[in-house]
Amino acid sequence: MTWKTERINGADLDMAEVRDLYDSSGLGERRPVEQTERFADMVRNANLVLVCRVDGQLVGISRSISDFSYVTYLSDLAVRAEYQRRGVGRALIDATRQEAPLAKLVLLSAPAAAEYYPHIGFTQHPSAWVLNP
Repeated sequence: MTWKTERINGADLDMAEVRDLYDSSGLGERRPVEQTERFADMVRNANLVLVCRVDGQLVGISRSISDFSYVTYLSDLAVRAEYQRRGVGRALIDATRQEAPLAKLVLLSAPAAAEYYPHIGFTQHPSAWVLNP
């Protein structure tokens, strides 16, 4: 299987295609995919979006906020279920790091993916805090 990762403006993505990806990956359960405008704003307003396509089909997305110097917050990493465990997620993380090579990469893991990140070199941070609206 060959795939292509590329940086893209989130506003240029087809939101129905992105929602389908989020639903397929399992991430749609934890994102406001049913709130169409909010979901679209979420994707459009990220300043570092990378996608992975196989034969034109969107199979993965990395959605981040970065200052490209100190920190990149990887908000979402979604890979279509049938492409998980094939290196697509890792390729998207590597491509994200290449866009901001001096910045540390920070993320909050989905519960189902908590075991994945240490396997690819992430270390757990003991003092993450969340303040919900």
